[in-house]
This record gives sequence, C-alpha cells and structure tokens, in this order.
Amino acid sequence: MLTDFSNLGQVQISPWEDLFKHYFPMGLAALVVSLVATPICRVIALKWQIVDRPDTFLKPHERPIPYLGGIAIYLGWLGGILFAVLYLDLNMDNGFLIGLGVAGLLTMLVGLFDDLRFMPPKVKLACNIAIALFLLWLGLGNEMVQVVTHIMRVDMSGSDRWLQLAYSVPIMVFIVVGACNATNLIDGMDGLCTGVLGIISIGFLILAGHLRLYSDLPVDNERLVLAVAMLGAAAGFLPFNINPAKIFMGDAGSMLLGLNAAILMLLFAEEKSIRWMMGALMVFGLPIADMLLTLARRWRNGRPLMEGDRSHFYDQLRDRGYTVRQVVAISYLLTIGFVLSGLSVIVFRTRHAILLILLTVAASVVAVWKFNMVSIDPRSPAGSGDTDTEKKGVGL
Repeated sequence: MLTDFSNLGQVQISPWEDLFKHYFPMGLAALVVSLVATPICRVIALKWQIVDRPDTFLKPHERPIPYLGGIAIYLGWLGGILFAVLYLDLNMDNGFLIGLGVAGLLTMLVGLFDDLRFMPPKVKLACNIAIALFLLWLGLGNEMVQVVTHIMRVDMSGSDRWLQLAYSVPIMVFIVVGACNATNLIDGMDGLCTGVLGIISIGFLILAGHLRLYSDLPVDNERLVLAVAMLGAAAGFLPFNINPAKIFMGDAGSMLLGLNAAILMLLFAEEKSIRWMMGALMVFGLPIADMLLTLARRWRNGRPLMEGDRSHFYDQLRDRGYTVRQVVAISYLLTIGFVLSGLSVIVFRTRHAILLILLTVAASVVAVWKFNMVSIDPRSPAGSGDTDTEKKGVGL
C-alpha cells in the first residue's frame, strides 16, 4: 500500500489565521489613517486655538489640550470601512456600510459642534434620536425586534409593520443614545476611552469571528468590518492620547465610538438567539456599568441627571491615591473581565453563559456597594493631574 506524501510539509492554516489574514489589511488601513491624521488634526487645532482649557472642577488638566482627535478617529474608522468596500471581496451590503459611514459622520459632527460651541443636552439628545431613526431607515434593527419581543413574551407573528416600528423605534433610540452617552461619560482620563473601546472592539471581533466561522446561523461580514475598523482607528489614536495626552478626542470621538458599539450590539441582537445579544452587551459592560452608576449616584444625591460631575468610578480611584496611569490600567483590566464574561457565550451553553454573566453583574453591584460609590458627593473635586474630562452631563 502506497502512502500519500503529497501534503507532507504543508502547514495547515487554522480558520482564525485565515480570517486574520483576510481582515488584517483593512485594520492596518484604519490604523495608518488614524495614526497619520491625528498629528495633523493636532497641528490644526493648535493653529486655530481649538483647545480644551482647564478649569477648577470638570477639567483639572494642567494645560490647554488640543481637540479634533475625534476627526482623526472618524477618518481612520471610515478609511477601514472604505478599504473593505473597495478592495476586499466580501459578501456584504456595501450600500449599508456607506450608510453607516454617513451616520458616523453625522454623529462626529454633532460631537464636534458640542466641542466647539456647546450644544444643549436636549438638542444633542434630539440629534442622537434622529441618527437612531436614520439607522432604522437603513434597515438596522429589523430583525432585532423579534428577539427582544420574544424575551418580553410578546407575540409578533403576523404583526403589521406599524406595530413592529412601535417596538423598534424606542429600542433603537435607547441603545444608540445609551451607547453614545456611555462612551462620552467614560472619556474622563488620558487614554481611558480609547483603550477601553479598543479592548471592547477586540471582544466584538472575537464574537463576530466565531459566528462567521463556526455558527450554523446565517451571518454577515459587516460585524467584522466594523469591529476591525473600530480597533484600527482606536489603536492609531491611542499613542497620542495616553497620559500625558497630546490631543483629546472630545465628544466627536467618544460619541462616534459609542455609535459604532451600538451598531455592533444591534447587529448581534439580530441573531435568532438571546445569547449573542447578551454576549455583546456584556462585552460593552464597563461603559454601561459606569453610566448606570453615574445615573444612580446623581439621583441618590439629588443632582440633575444632565449635570456633569467628577465622581465617576475612575475619579473615585484617583481620590483613593492611584495615579492616572494606574487608574487607566485598572480600567483596562476591568474591561477585559467584562469582555471575557461576554465571550463565555461562545464557550458554554446558553444557560451557563447567562449564569456567568449574571454572576459578573452581581459581583459588580457588590463592588459598587462595598466601596460606597453611589453615595459619594458628586460635587467633590477629583484628584489632580492631566485628565481628559467630560465637560457636560449625560444626554438622557
């Protein structure tokens, strides 16, 4: 019997390696564009004095820091998406991706106007709602409502279009507005929002990659494109944003990153199983947790929900003596913990994964109670140092 030695010496490429090689060029494109655009935006901001000036409360950084980092992040993000549309042979709806690029542009411009001129929270909220409705018009969320109403034990079989819209609109608005504000609120220290969203994008990438490679469900490539574009754009901006920051992303960048995360969570929610929606929400867990803590703390202390403060979890860590870099490192570790909890949906059966997610949520609640993070007076000043601070309250 003859032995076939034809495959001897050939290296077998794993599915993940093949996926990496396929999407690496677009991620590199996003990174390079962001890396090149950031110092250019910094020079323009300094020339035109588009800077964030320190104050005695919400902006304790020691010197004026240029804005416009959000433009660089958008250019990197859009560059990655356009690279995928133009050069990658992927089975995806290019028109839908271009529409998402327009939604990202609108979000970035809303944030940029807020950075430059100040936009009243109610006006910014209205703009976010309009962008959410634009996403719904693009077709995002059409399947998601079926999953959510199933969880709510609402029978949507045979329902007309208007009834589906009645459920879709508030869900879309809630997720888009919530995610944009969550990332805005966590943009409170040098490198914090950028690094946290970079780690979250890796979590989304793994979740999307698993669906692409191993799931029997019908999947699309848009999730992978958005996750890789977000990762590349954040990675290109981070070297200029770590402490001490050379440039801030402002609301233009934080809201854009939040929008991208919202779109990804909505896309995962369109799968015909609760596990993927729960996993995606948990991957985005740290910004969600900080936003909920913010609202609870302001309500508990009788403060306006839309009024900014410096008593976020990262501010409280600064007050306990940690340096800015130590707080950011702790935040990265917490983000990794939430991401790993969310990724449990690709390892365990649904009920076991949801149990682990609930245990993570319970542990977070216990930690908040243990360290008394809700009762602290939000008018107390935060620690000193170069910090990229939120300047306004949540637009909810």
